[in-house]
Amino acid sequence: MKLRELVERFFLYQTTKNIDSIFIKGIAIDSRKVGNGDLFFCITGFTVDGHDFAKQAEANGACAIVAEKPVDVTIPVIIVNNSSRALSIAANTFFHNPTNKLQLIGVTGTNGKTSVTYLLEEIFQQSKKKTGLIGTIQMKIGDTSYNVKNTTPEALYLQKSFRQMVEENVETVMMEVSSHALDLGRVYGCDFDIAIFTNLSQDHLDYHENMGDYLHAKSLLFSQLGNRYDLTSPKFAIVNKDDSNAEFIIKSTAQHVITYGIDSEADITATNIELNANGSSFTICTSDGNMDITSRLMGKFSVYNMLAATAAAICSGVSLRDIKSALELTTGVKGRFEPVATGQPYGVIVDYAHTPDSLENVLTTIRSFSNGNVYVVVGCGGDRDRSKRPLMAQVAVNYADLALFTSDNPRSEDPDQIINDMINGMDKTNYEVIVDRKEAINRSIRLAKENDIVLIAGKGHETYQIIGNEVHDFNDKKVAEDAIIQKIGKG
Repeated sequence: MKLRELVERFFLYQTTKNIDSIFIKGIAIDSRKVGNGDLFFCITGFTVDGHDFAKQAEANGACAIVAEKPVDVTIPVIIVNNSSRALSIAANTFFHNPTNKLQLIGVTGTNGKTSVTYLLEEIFQQSKKKTGLIGTIQMKIGDTSYNVKNTTPEALYLQKSFRQMVEENVETVMMEVSSHALDLGRVYGCDFDIAIFTNLSQDHLDYHENMGDYLHAKSLLFSQLGNRYDLTSPKFAIVNKDDSNAEFIIKSTAQHVITYGIDSEADITATNIELNANGSSFTICTSDGNMDITSRLMGKFSVYNMLAATAAAICSGVSLRDIKSALELTTGVKGRFEPVATGQPYGVIVDYAHTPDSLENVLTTIRSFSNGNVYVVVGCGGDRDRSKRPLMAQVAVNYADLALFTSDNPRSEDPDQIINDMINGMDKTNYEVIVDRKEAINRSIRLAKENDIVLIAGKGHETYQIIGNEVHDFNDKKVAEDAIIQKIGKG
């Protein structure tokens, strides 16, 4: 592609040298991955500044540099006001605006994003559509999985992935959209057709100044649906009416609003809800008719997730028959209320719950069907929101018979200090501190007797533990399975 044709999309820019004869073969933001003929973007990150690597990019074959200030290279430099915004424009242009050719559904909220995207994947596949999925666990194109580094990847990876999806005949894409991604502009240029708001509770206050700032970041997904009305391709905002922030989200969009809820009047509701240890049953009420659902997914939060997915599917023209079939067939998402079953007479559940609200939801669900003691193994991540640590601990001791406070991903922080932050001011004594996560899980399994339930919370699907700058293999489910087998062996 001609470099001049691409940079003209920036509108405001300066060049240090003539670029009319330059053709680019690719785009890069990591100087180590620059190939011959690539256009390199200098992005200022949290820990490194891409401007410091311009010379390395040139040495690796870059044909030009996009930067916010002059850099010491001999190749042309295109200077822009904001290289991140320019990257979004360039990636869209270079990959031929792929989301214009896809139905794109974005899901944002503190909890439920992953579950809703996977429910939507199953619904659309039931409706015989080829799907794509981008989120916390992985990226998928059809049945093929790819690793991702962030819940919502940066713009270059996103647009390249969307182009691949277009080329592989994907029709509908479900994507988790984090508040970080919205605030940093990673989804600039993504043409969303449907935006879903699940809920908002305390999280990420290590990044956001306060809850108002966090809410504002979430609302950007809805304002970015645009002001234009197109009868041939309408856009929809789907909002959890039971969340206290629903009206703020509703006011942030000019597009059609579809609400869902259980306790409030909404467009799509659930009634006759029955929750038990085997799943849930309820009736989904819509303007198109009602559906009686019997699902293997447990808990009230799962009902909310199914309502959100139903709303998006209805807006997409999926039949109630296909929605019902998918909801009743699904077995859930890896690491989300996932049972660990190796023949033991007590329950063990692994869940990603890492916020006070999500931990309370999961423990409340367990309490609703537990016939014995409830044990919870839980910690808090290092280099993250410290203010939620005592809240997490308080939820744990309020709903469990015994909480075992341990390490999550301590990162650069002292694990002992993280746990001290959790228990500081604690007015209850039904807890133990076991810093080593493996030993904490083993301890919970040793304590469990018939009809008891052990919840291992915080890491869910993750297969690693970050301690300092090192990433160690660690899988909560595998550790629990080994502990159960060892206990059975000792009989």
